[in-house]
Amino acid sequence: MKIKFLMAGLVGLVSTAALAQKSELSNAQTEYESYSVTSASAQKIPMLKAKAKTNLTNAKTSIDKASANAKTATMPLTYAVKAAIYGALAEEDSVETTSAVNYNTASEALKQAKLADTKNENAKLLNEATIRLERYQLNKGVNEYQNKKYVNAYKSFDNYRALSPEDTTAIFYTALAATNAGSVDPKYYQYAISNYNKLVTTKYSKNPQAYLDMSAIYLHVKDTVGALKAVNEGVIKYPKDSELRKRQIEIALQTGKQNDIISSVETAIANDPKNKTLYYYSGLTYSQIADADFANLGKIKDPAAKAAMRQKVLDNYVKAAEMYKKGLEIDPNYFEANLNLGYVLMRPAIDTYNAANSLPANKQKEYEQQIAKAGAQFDIAKPYLLKAVELNPKSIDALTNMMNYYRGKKDNANAAKMKAQIDALK
Repeated sequence: MKIKFLMAGLVGLVSTAALAQKSELSNAQTEYESYSVTSASAQKIPMLKAKAKTNLTNAKTSIDKASANAKTATMPLTYAVKAAIYGALAEEDSVETTSAVNYNTASEALKQAKLADTKNENAKLLNEATIRLERYQLNKGVNEYQNKKYVNAYKSFDNYRALSPEDTTAIFYTALAATNAGSVDPKYYQYAISNYNKLVTTKYSKNPQAYLDMSAIYLHVKDTVGALKAVNEGVIKYPKDSELRKRQIEIALQTGKQNDIISSVETAIANDPKNKTLYYYSGLTYSQIADADFANLGKIKDPAAKAAMRQKVLDNYVKAAEMYKKGLEIDPNYFEANLNLGYVLMRPAIDTYNAANSLPANKQKEYEQQIAKAGAQFDIAKPYLLKAVELNPKSIDALTNMMNYYRGKKDNANAAKMKAQIDALK
């Protein structure tokens, strides 16, 4: 009987020990919950910070004991409480080395909690733990980014993104840090593009800018095909976004797709008729088409075909001039529009002037007529040429246009002055 009594006593002792460890788990959860409430209130009542710290310390002591006991160590609740507590410890710790240890402990506990909690009984704790780990990585990444440690910032933001794959802020910050890290290691540009590609599939409020950023990265790595693809996709989704339209035009001009972009420019202007820059790009499109066709004139042997091409060139210069003038109606001091309008108005004058100088010596009368015609054409361009120089007297392009004007007018003195100014700038 005494032996049976002794065995019963031992069973009672074991049960009491197990209950003690369960009590530690319960105490850890209670202290953590108190910490959560108190730390939130401490934002407005600073004196509560000490109490919150005590709650968190007590919570850690209890969860460490519960985690060390075989009876409670692998319980889903133990993992969940531990993840939340150590997540809070990581957030609160300002020392990077120790906060990283707390973060890793919390991260591992969260992983185990998700595996063990098959009935999803601890969803609230798991969510809190996840949010704490997200905030830890976010704050860490922001600090690294501000200190220009872009590779480290990328890694922190990417950890944040891994915790919350659909969080648009996490995706954007990861893309942004990767873009800057690309200056350290070009492989990060691809990481940036990958994140931007993910971002534009979400409902992120600034996705038009995301498309612009992505196209800029493609251009930086000299992938014009990728840049045009990205910006075209952006224009389809956001047809009224003038910045996307402008980028589309820029890339098309860079890649020799001038003819393809005219309809896009017209659509952009229809959506934003007060945008001076769109008129400028429209003019630039027409003038570049004209320049390209003019460069091919010498290759055409058939006189009729050559005459038709020459007329097409002149027509496109006229269209370009119309667009530049519309831009100047909105802003008369728009330097680029003045510069290019002066150029396209002067271009036929240069053509006429060169044709006159190619006439044989026995056609003096025709020569004089052509020179007079060229002079009148030059004068049409003069106000815009002068305005461009006035707006930017250090622009070599503006000064070169002005020099060509004086040469066309046979004003050698002023042409020489322009040449001297250009040489000085060079």
